[in-house]
Amino acid sequence: MTIWSALLLALFVWWFSTGAILWVVKTTDKRGPNAGLRATLWGLPMLALGLWGFFATLASTSVTAACLAFLSALCIWGWIELAFLTGVITGPNTYDLPPNTPEWERFIRAWGTLAYHEMLLVGTLICLVLVSQDAPNIFGVWTFAVLFFARLSAKLNLYLGVPKINVDFLPSALSHLATYFRIRPLNWLFPISVTALTFATACWLERLYGATSEGQLIGFSLLTAITALALLEHWVMVLPIPDEKLWRWMLPATTQPTPKTSTLKGGHHGL
Repeated sequence: MTIWSALLLALFVWWFSTGAILWVVKTTDKRGPNAGLRATLWGLPMLALGLWGFFATLASTSVTAACLAFLSALCIWGWIELAFLTGVITGPNTYDLPPNTPEWERFIRAWGTLAYHEMLLVGTLICLVLVSQDAPNIFGVWTFAVLFFARLSAKLNLYLGVPKINVDFLPSALSHLATYFRIRPLNWLFPISVTALTFATACWLERLYGATSEGQLIGFSLLTAITALALLEHWVMVLPIPDEKLWRWMLPATTQPTPKTSTLKGGHHGL
């Protein structure tokens, strides 16, 4: 495998896995209140495969192990994301934000909308870090960590306010989340977020340049790609990029027309 094929693999998996999860979520929207739970349960083999692949590759530094560790971390992340988007693992607060809510209460209510999901992500990351200590292959845990911190940054930016917020693909189980988003030209966190992600991408590139084995070469190529994609997702929040077109053709047709104008518009960010 070459560096370019690793970059293409990361790009394809990011695009396809996001589209696949969106397809499942939008399909379950049409099949009743228990469809989301069934979809999440049917997705358990993906979680099991991810956990098995993560542990099985810890001791190997081969190219195959680097790729499998990367894909395994994405399987673990993907199942947790599926459980969230179907409304199975979210938080105790499933209500819209009341008008004129004080900022301190808005934050508490916003945390309540995804508390269980965030605690599951934190717990999973801690477990992955603990079991991979001193392991030769830690590309799996680095992949999950990049996804975790990039998504945490994205959520905070949506809460604080950005010019463009994507809600076109927001599932019905999470429709209340849109009331917690804020439209504003920019917030104080955004420059910090893009700077940190740019720095992280540069760090992976530096590690890629200094790689001493083919396994490291491919592993750091995959990390560079997924971090750069996370950086792109942040810029999509402020730039007029029609990212929703990447996945709209994959989704089942809707019976309700999409509004032509909306304060909150767009698609859905990738994994």
